[in-house]
Amino acid sequence: MLGSGIRNVMDNIFILDIMPQEQTHPQEKQDREVVNRLLSDSPRDYSLAELARLRIRYRNFPGARGIQRDLDVLLEKWQLTEAELFAHTRRIHTSGQIYRRHQGDEEDWS
Repeated sequence: MLGSGIRNVMDNIFILDIMPQEQTHPQEKQDREVVNRLLSDSPRDYSLAELARLRIRYRNFPGARGIQRDLDVLLEKWQLTEAELFAHTRRIHTSGQIYRRHQGDEEDWS
């Protein structure tokens, strides 16, 4: 063993042996509140836009497994595939007003 997470393989070839660690997303607390509201909501335009926004935010994120699981539950509950969700929300965003009506001029895409 040459160091933490590194081992010598076949003389001069090294590989990293690192397990991905679960991370906490900086927006996870606020997003959990949004997800909880969505779970009791119906698939209106605003709800669909929020689901799509969160699907993008948590895609491939190494953590927040509960939120990711609930986003999957919402797709199933609303009988949508991710592709259908994104197609629908593209049409919604074409109008350009979905977040302005609910949040003034602010959009949170972080």
